[in-house]
Amino acid sequence: MTIRVPLVEQRDASYDILIGSGLVRQLDRILKQYCPAVAYAIITDSHVATLYGADLLQRLSATGCRAELLTFPAGERNKTRDTWAALSDQMLAAQLGRDSAVVAIGGGVVNDVGGFVAATYLRGVPLAQVPTSLLAMIDSSIGGKTGVDVPAGKNLLGAFHQPRVVVADPELLGSLSSVQLAAGLAEAVKHGVIADADYFAFLEREYAAIFAKHAPALERVVRRSVEIKAAVVAQDEREKGKRAILNFGHTVGHAIEATSQYEVLHGEAVAIGMVYEGRIAESLGIAEAGTAQRIRTVLEQLHLPVERPAASQVDDLITAMRADKKVRAGEIRLALPRAVGRAYGDDGHGWTVVVQEETIREALLNT
Repeated sequence: MTIRVPLVEQRDASYDILIGSGLVRQLDRILKQYCPAVAYAIITDSHVATLYGADLLQRLSATGCRAELLTFPAGERNKTRDTWAALSDQMLAAQLGRDSAVVAIGGGVVNDVGGFVAATYLRGVPLAQVPTSLLAMIDSSIGGKTGVDVPAGKNLLGAFHQPRVVVADPELLGSLSSVQLAAGLAEAVKHGVIADADYFAFLEREYAAIFAKHAPALERVVRRSVEIKAAVVAQDEREKGKRAILNFGHTVGHAIEATSQYEVLHGEAVAIGMVYEGRIAESLGIAEAGTAQRIRTVLEQLHLPVERPAASQVDDLITAMRADKKVRAGEIRLALPRAVGRAYGDDGHGWTVVVQEETIREALLNT
């Protein structure tokens, strides 16, 4: 299946998302077609390098193409300026020119870091995203957001840099741990909440089959979530408007990641964030009554946490939220649902809501 991302602002930057079993074994051919280059820098982490990175290096080298495999230690803790600098320096040392391209193969951290290297190396070189986790397939590899975390907050340094192609192979999910699978499913739940009530109902009905990695169910998750995110990104490439709805659960979620020292996975943090932000939406009279509980129930069925960890104290969470990219004039803004399947907001009045600190505090204290 091919899903097109037809960008409005930069039509020549539009690209395809390829979804299909076995595509990872065809990467050499796919790259030549969609992201041709004289040389490729394959960026991945220490875990994925042994699973898929070395194979891709061999496949590209066998075609007579120059390829370099660049790795960094796995984990969100290593999504830093130092990692970005080290990878960039390795590319410079290898004398890779503007006729080279970056292939980011891995999970969300690799997508973000590899994308940021591509966005900034020699002022930008082509990028191909090859996500290997569910979260990466349905979220971080799509939309061109790249960046690194800094002590002040998550993803505060970065750039928009659209890929030439995204290659999502559902076969790779077979080796995914239940914890990592659940983390990806949090983003699928978010997509249902903000855009598709029927899809959300499918997640409610088929959660057992999805979690058991039943191929048709899991493939539907990948396809529908990719369709939803691609449609939103196509309308708003640089998050000036409606794309903000994709941040539902992320303001609280990012704060939980930061205050837990990234012991909580991104998807787990977003799950917790959606429950609290759903409560906030109800308390403001924005969301229908019962919305937060319905979200909580499906997240629990998908083996995701729904309450803030002890390490994430309320005062610390609010301090972290004040560093969020959506803050304007010192005011915390949240992307909230109106109901399951529909985000709150419009193009005329905006897609985020100013929420007072007291309201946030009350929701966070309510377990």
